[in-house]
Amino acid sequence: MAPDKIIAIDWSGRIDAAGQRRYIAAAIWTPNTITIESGRTREEWIVWLIEQAQQTPKLVVSLDCCYSYPAWFLAELNCKTVFDFWKLVADGEGERWLTAVDERFWGKPHKKPALFCGEGMPRMMRLTDMENKIVAGMSEARAAKVRGIAPKSPFQIGGSGSVGTGTLRAIPFLLQLHEAGFRFWPFESAALNNKHPKPLVIEMYARLLTGAVKKSSAEARRTYLRSKMREDKFYSTLKRSIVAKAIASEDAFDAIISAMEMARHADDFAKLKKTRNPIRQLEGITWVPSL
Repeated sequence: MAPDKIIAIDWSGRIDAAGQRRYIAAAIWTPNTITIESGRTREEWIVWLIEQAQQTPKLVVSLDCCYSYPAWFLAELNCKTVFDFWKLVADGEGERWLTAVDERFWGKPHKKPALFCGEGMPRMMRLTDMENKIVAGMSEARAAKVRGIAPKSPFQIGGSGSVGTGTLRAIPFLLQLHEAGFRFWPFESAALNNKHPKPLVIEMYARLLTGAVKKSSAEARRTYLRSKMREDKFYSTLKRSIVAKAIASEDAFDAIISAMEMARHADDFAKLKKTRNPIRQLEGITWVPSL
Protein backbone atom coordinates (compact mmCIF):
# COMPACT_ATOMS: atom_id res chain seq x y z
CA MET A 1 0.00 0.00 0.00
CA ALA A 2 2.87 2.39 0.71
CA PRO A 3 4.17 4.85 -1.90
CA ASP A 4 7.63 4.37 -3.34
CA LYS A 5 8.63 7.91 -2.45
CA ILE A 6 7.42 10.72 -0.17
CA ILE A 7 8.42 14.37 -0.61
CA ALA A 8 7.56 16.99 2.03
CA ILE A 9 8.18 20.59 0.95
CA ASP A 10 8.31 23.47 3.39
CA TRP A 11 6.97 26.25 1.16
CA SER A 12 7.62 30.00 1.04
CA GLY A 13 5.79 32.98 -0.43
CA ARG A 14 8.99 35.00 -0.83
CA ILE A 15 8.97 36.95 -4.08
CA ASP A 16 12.75 37.07 -4.58
CA ALA A 17 14.60 34.12 -6.08
CA ALA A 18 17.34 34.24 -3.44
CA GLY A 19 14.75 34.05 -0.67
CA GLN A 20 13.02 31.12 -2.32
CA ARG A 21 16.29 29.23 -2.68
CA ARG A 22 17.06 29.88 0.97
CA TYR A 23 13.66 29.33 2.59
CA ILE A 24 12.14 26.44 0.62
CA ALA A 25 13.35 23.01 1.72
CA ALA A 26 12.29 19.47 0.90
CA ALA A 27 12.74 16.16 2.69
CA ILE A 28 12.71 13.13 0.40
CA TRP A 29 11.92 9.72 1.88
CA THR A 30 12.18 6.29 0.29
CA PRO A 31 12.07 2.94 2.12
CA ASN A 32 15.87 3.00 2.30
CA THR A 33 16.87 6.65 2.53
CA ILE A 34 15.88 10.12 3.65
CA THR A 35 17.56 13.28 2.37
CA ILE A 36 17.05 17.05 2.55
CA GLU A 37 17.38 19.40 -0.42
CA SER A 38 17.10 23.14 -0.95
CA GLY A 39 18.40 25.80 -3.35
CA ARG A 40 15.55 25.92 -5.90
CA THR A 41 13.01 28.59 -6.78
CA ARG A 42 9.29 27.76 -6.79
CA GLU A 43 9.37 27.29 -10.56
CA GLU A 44 12.37 24.98 -10.28
CA TRP A 45 10.75 22.93 -7.50
CA ILE A 46 7.64 22.30 -9.63
CA VAL A 47 9.69 21.24 -12.64
CA TRP A 48 11.65 18.93 -10.33
CA LEU A 49 8.46 17.44 -8.85
CA ILE A 50 7.09 16.66 -12.30
CA GLU A 51 10.37 14.95 -13.16
CA GLN A 52 10.22 12.97 -9.90
CA ALA A 53 6.67 11.81 -10.71
CA GLN A 54 7.73 10.69 -14.19
CA GLN A 55 10.46 8.56 -12.62
CA THR A 56 8.37 7.38 -9.63
CA PRO A 57 4.61 7.68 -10.27
CA LYS A 58 3.77 6.11 -6.90
CA LEU A 59 4.68 9.34 -5.19
CA VAL A 60 3.08 11.37 -2.36
CA VAL A 61 3.91 15.07 -2.00
CA SER A 62 2.99 17.59 0.69
CA LEU A 63 3.33 21.37 0.59
CA ASP A 64 3.14 23.41 3.77
CA CYS A 65 0.47 25.94 2.74
CA CYS A 66 -3.31 26.24 2.37
CA TYR A 67 -4.77 24.89 -0.86
CA SER A 68 -7.94 26.96 -0.82
CA TYR A 69 -10.07 29.55 0.98
CA PRO A 70 -13.36 29.47 2.90
CA ALA A 71 -16.24 28.13 0.79
CA TRP A 72 -18.24 31.37 1.04
CA PHE A 73 -15.37 33.22 -0.65
CA LEU A 74 -15.19 30.77 -3.57
CA ALA A 75 -18.98 30.97 -3.94
CA GLU A 76 -18.77 34.76 -4.05
CA LEU A 77 -16.33 34.41 -6.95
CA ASN A 78 -18.68 31.97 -8.77
CA CYS A 79 -16.14 29.16 -8.51
CA LYS A 80 -17.95 25.82 -8.72
CA THR A 81 -14.81 23.79 -7.94
CA VAL A 82 -11.49 24.45 -6.28
CA PHE A 83 -9.89 24.09 -9.71
CA ASP A 84 -11.98 27.04 -10.95
CA PHE A 85 -10.56 29.02 -8.03
CA TRP A 86 -7.01 27.95 -8.80
CA LYS A 87 -7.45 29.14 -12.40
CA LEU A 88 -8.71 32.52 -11.19
CA VAL A 89 -5.72 32.93 -8.87
CA ALA A 90 -3.27 31.82 -11.56
CA ASP A 91 -4.76 34.29 -14.04
CA GLY A 92 -3.60 37.18 -11.86
CA GLU A 93 -6.21 37.63 -9.16
CA GLY A 94 -3.87 36.23 -6.53
CA GLU A 95 -1.17 38.84 -7.11
CA ARG A 96 -3.86 41.54 -7.13
CA TRP A 97 -5.07 40.39 -3.70
CA LEU A 98 -1.48 40.49 -2.45
CA THR A 99 -1.53 44.26 -3.00
CA ALA A 100 -4.33 44.39 -0.37
CA VAL A 101 -6.73 46.17 -2.72
CA ASP A 102 -9.43 44.05 -1.06
CA GLU A 103 -9.70 44.96 2.63
CA ARG A 104 -10.37 41.34 3.55
CA PHE A 105 -6.72 40.58 2.79
CA TRP A 106 -4.86 41.93 5.78
CA GLY A 107 -1.62 41.92 7.70
CA LYS A 108 1.13 44.40 8.49
CA PRO A 109 0.73 47.29 7.75
CA HIS A 110 -3.00 46.59 7.21
CA LYS A 111 -5.04 45.75 10.32
CA LYS A 112 -7.39 42.78 10.49
CA PRO A 113 -10.80 43.99 9.24
CA ALA A 114 -13.63 44.25 11.75
CA LEU A 115 -15.65 41.56 9.96
CA PHE A 116 -12.97 38.99 10.95
CA CYS A 117 -12.71 40.07 14.61
CA GLY A 118 -14.56 38.71 17.63
CA GLU A 119 -17.46 36.51 16.62
CA GLY A 120 -16.48 37.05 12.97
CA MET A 121 -13.15 35.21 13.43
CA PRO A 122 -14.44 31.82 12.13
CA ARG A 123 -15.44 33.49 8.86
CA MET A 124 -11.81 33.99 7.89
CA MET A 125 -11.00 30.30 8.48
CA ARG A 126 -11.82 27.10 6.64
CA LEU A 127 -13.47 24.21 8.46
CA THR A 128 -10.17 22.35 8.56
CA ASP A 129 -8.42 25.38 10.09
CA MET A 130 -10.98 25.60 12.87
CA GLU A 131 -10.78 21.87 13.56
CA ASN A 132 -7.01 21.74 13.70
CA LYS A 133 -6.13 25.01 15.36
CA ILE A 134 -9.00 26.05 17.64
CA VAL A 135 -10.07 24.06 20.68
CA ALA A 136 -13.87 24.06 20.83
CA GLY A 137 -15.20 26.84 23.02
CA MET A 138 -11.84 28.55 23.54
CA SER A 139 -10.86 32.04 22.55
CA GLU A 140 -8.22 32.46 19.86
CA ALA A 141 -5.62 33.61 22.40
CA ARG A 142 -6.36 30.77 24.82
CA ALA A 143 -6.21 28.14 22.07
CA ALA A 144 -2.80 29.40 20.99
CA LYS A 145 -1.46 29.15 24.54
CA VAL A 146 -2.87 25.68 25.12
CA ARG A 147 -1.77 24.03 21.90
CA GLY A 148 1.15 26.16 20.79
CA ILE A 149 -0.64 26.61 17.48
CA ALA A 150 -1.78 30.13 16.68
CA PRO A 151 -4.74 30.04 14.29
CA LYS A 152 -3.82 31.40 10.87
CA SER A 153 -6.04 32.55 8.04
CA PRO A 154 -5.25 32.49 4.30
CA PHE A 155 -6.58 36.07 4.26
CA GLN A 156 -3.50 37.17 6.24
CA ILE A 157 -0.88 38.37 3.72
CA GLY A 158 1.46 40.34 5.98
CA GLY A 159 3.14 40.09 9.35
CA SER A 160 4.55 37.14 11.27
CA GLY A 161 3.40 33.75 10.04
CA SER A 162 1.30 35.13 7.21
CA VAL A 163 -0.34 32.18 5.47
CA GLY A 164 -1.95 33.95 2.54
CA THR A 165 1.23 35.00 0.75
CA GLY A 166 2.56 31.45 0.49
CA THR A 167 -0.89 30.17 -0.43
CA LEU A 168 -1.59 32.65 -3.23
CA ARG A 169 1.89 32.11 -4.67
CA ALA A 170 1.51 28.32 -4.43
CA ILE A 171 -1.89 27.94 -6.09
CA PRO A 172 -0.71 28.63 -9.67
CA PHE A 173 1.83 25.84 -9.21
CA LEU A 174 -0.79 23.51 -7.73
CA LEU A 175 -2.74 24.06 -10.94
CA GLN A 176 0.37 23.27 -12.96
CA LEU A 177 0.90 20.02 -11.06
CA HIS A 178 -2.76 19.08 -11.53
CA GLU A 179 -2.48 19.66 -15.27
CA ALA A 180 0.62 17.42 -15.23
CA GLY A 181 -1.43 14.52 -13.81
CA PHE A 182 -1.01 14.91 -10.04
CA ARG A 183 -4.13 14.14 -8.01
CA PHE A 184 -5.10 16.36 -5.08
CA TRP A 185 -6.79 15.02 -1.98
CA PRO A 186 -9.52 15.63 -0.76
CA PHE A 187 -10.70 17.08 -4.06
CA GLU A 188 -9.88 13.75 -5.73
CA SER A 189 -9.34 10.17 -4.58
CA ALA A 190 -5.86 8.69 -4.46
CA ALA A 191 -4.82 6.54 -7.39
CA LEU A 192 -1.52 5.24 -6.06
CA ASN A 193 -2.30 1.56 -6.54
CA ASN A 194 -4.00 1.78 -9.92
CA LYS A 195 -2.57 -0.09 -12.88
CA HIS A 196 -1.16 3.27 -13.92
CA PRO A 197 -0.55 5.06 -10.59
CA LYS A 198 -0.89 8.82 -10.27
CA PRO A 199 1.16 10.96 -7.89
CA LEU A 200 -0.82 12.33 -4.94
CA VAL A 201 -0.58 15.76 -3.27
CA ILE A 202 -1.81 16.53 0.26
CA GLU A 203 -1.95 19.77 2.24
CA MET A 204 0.40 19.93 5.22
CA TYR A 205 0.64 22.16 8.29
CA ALA A 206 3.89 21.19 10.00
CA ARG A 207 3.00 22.87 13.31
CA LEU A 208 0.29 20.25 13.84
CA LEU A 209 3.02 17.60 13.85
CA THR A 210 5.65 19.35 15.96
CA GLY A 211 3.42 20.87 18.63
CA ALA A 212 4.63 23.73 20.83
CA VAL A 213 8.35 23.79 20.02
CA LYS A 214 10.12 27.10 19.42
CA LYS A 215 11.08 26.28 15.85
CA SER A 216 12.95 29.55 15.33
CA SER A 217 15.53 28.41 17.91
CA ALA A 218 18.30 26.08 16.75
CA GLU A 219 18.73 24.88 20.34
CA ALA A 220 15.01 24.07 20.59
CA ARG A 221 15.17 22.18 17.29
CA ARG A 222 18.20 20.24 18.56
CA THR A 223 16.47 19.35 21.83
CA TYR A 224 13.31 18.25 20.02
CA LEU A 225 15.12 16.03 17.53
CA ARG A 226 17.41 14.44 20.11
CA SER A 227 14.40 13.66 22.27
CA LYS A 228 12.64 12.10 19.29
CA MET A 229 15.67 9.97 18.47
CA ARG A 230 15.86 8.70 22.06
CA GLU A 231 12.17 8.05 22.60
CA ASP A 232 10.80 7.18 19.16
CA LYS A 233 12.26 4.20 17.31
CA PHE A 234 11.01 5.61 14.02
CA TYR A 235 13.44 8.54 14.39
CA SER A 236 16.32 6.57 15.86
CA THR A 237 17.85 5.71 12.50
CA LEU A 238 18.13 9.31 11.26
CA LYS A 239 21.67 10.04 10.13
CA ARG A 240 23.67 12.73 11.90
CA SER A 241 24.06 14.68 8.65
CA ILE A 242 20.28 14.91 8.22
CA VAL A 243 19.75 15.92 11.84
CA ALA A 244 22.44 18.60 11.48
CA LYS A 245 20.62 20.11 8.49
CA ALA A 246 17.31 20.11 10.38
CA ILE A 247 18.96 21.81 13.38
CA ALA A 248 20.56 24.43 11.13
CA SER A 249 17.35 25.42 9.33
CA GLU A 250 13.76 25.90 10.51
CA ASP A 251 12.56 25.08 6.98
CA ALA A 252 14.55 21.84 6.85
CA PHE A 253 13.26 21.02 10.34
CA ASP A 254 9.63 21.35 9.22
CA ALA A 255 10.33 19.35 6.07
CA ILE A 256 11.99 16.44 7.88
CA ILE A 257 9.27 16.20 10.55
CA SER A 258 6.58 16.28 7.85
CA ALA A 259 8.30 13.59 5.79
CA MET A 260 8.89 11.35 8.81
CA GLU A 261 5.27 11.50 9.95
CA MET A 262 4.06 10.91 6.40
CA ALA A 263 6.38 7.91 6.17
CA ARG A 264 5.12 6.57 9.50
CA HIS A 265 1.59 6.56 8.04
CA ALA A 266 2.59 5.73 4.47
CA ASP A 267 0.01 2.95 4.13
CA ASP A 268 -2.82 5.43 4.70
CA PHE A 269 -2.37 7.46 1.52
CA ALA A 270 -3.67 4.89 -0.95
CA LYS A 271 -6.92 4.75 1.05
CA LEU A 272 -7.70 8.47 0.81
CA LYS A 273 -10.99 9.13 -0.97
CA LYS A 274 -12.57 12.24 -2.45
CA THR A 275 -14.66 14.03 0.14
CA ARG A 276 -18.42 14.06 -0.29
CA ASN A 277 -18.83 17.17 1.86
CA PRO A 278 -19.66 20.09 -0.48
CA ILE A 279 -17.87 22.63 1.72
CA ARG A 280 -14.71 20.56 1.98
CA GLN A 281 -14.83 19.98 -1.80
CA LEU A 282 -14.15 23.71 -2.08
CA GLU A 283 -12.00 24.29 1.01
CA GLY A 284 -9.87 21.18 1.21
CA ILE A 285 -8.57 19.40 4.30
CA THR A 286 -5.20 19.65 6.04
CA TRP A 287 -3.76 16.14 6.35
CA VAL A 288 -3.02 14.83 9.83
CA PRO A 289 -1.84 11.33 10.77
CA SER A 290 -4.52 8.61 10.76
CA LEU A 291 -7.08 10.98 9.27
